[in-house]
Amino acid sequence: MNTLTQVQPSVTPFFHAPTGTWTYVVADPASRAAAVIDPVLDYDWRSGRTGTKSADALIAHCANERLEVGWILETHAHADHLSAAPYLQSRLGGRIAIGRGILQVQATFKRIFGLGADFTADGSQFDALLVDGDRVDLGAIPGHVIAAPGHTSDSVAYFFGDALFVGDTVFMPDGGSARCDFPGGSPGVLYDSVQRLYAMPDDTRLFVCHDYMPGGRPLAFETTVREQKRSNVQLGERTTREGYVAFRNERDAGLEAPVLILPS
Repeated sequence: MNTLTQVQPSVTPFFHAPTGTWTYVVADPASRAAAVIDPVLDYDWRSGRTGTKSADALIAHCANERLEVGWILETHAHADHLSAAPYLQSRLGGRIAIGRGILQVQATFKRIFGLGADFTADGSQFDALLVDGDRVDLGAIPGHVIAAPGHTSDSVAYFFGDALFVGDTVFMPDGGSARCDFPGGSPGVLYDSVQRLYAMPDDTRLFVCHDYMPGGRPLAFETTVREQKRSNVQLGERTTREGYVAFRNERDAGLEAPVLILPS
């Protein structure tokens, strides 16, 4: 995974404005094999109603481009939006996958929420539980799983060709990095995970899971490993582990819980 393959994937972003979330459809242009990463199910917290408008836009795109979806990939268990993965699978097929650390996440929240014996914390809700180094190929484009815990214990990144999908590890350079105060989170572990991502080739395209447009700048979703190392305002190449842990702990202590953490 230290060099960029000659075959590069096409990447189509979809933005979910209510939660600031990016979903991606990644495809091999030759075979039309595709993956969907971090799909969002619309949810109105006032009424408790769900909707599929955002997911239906993904389905229409896949149909228009004649894509064969083999994977529906989650970078982690989300606290700020509901997943549309089961709905997409019912329309597009494919295998739903997440990092194997979901077992720890499920066990933790089963205890916190007092869920009964009918809730199985064994990952059986997913078709595949992924670990570092697993393959998630798209046609001729090799896909690799990179364990990236710290924000959550199940966080993973996905690397296809020259494209790296980092979930909630780092945001755009002016947005910094993810909070680490959820159960199972750790700023030191996140720092170590990001160092692995920063070891990728400098020209690697890096795609973030969220953008909140700090300072009112235009919406953005793509940067590079080089730019993250050079310009990330919270976790750049000169940031020390000790300094980052101290910064993250202080900052996270003042953050409120995500609005949708209970339903998600």
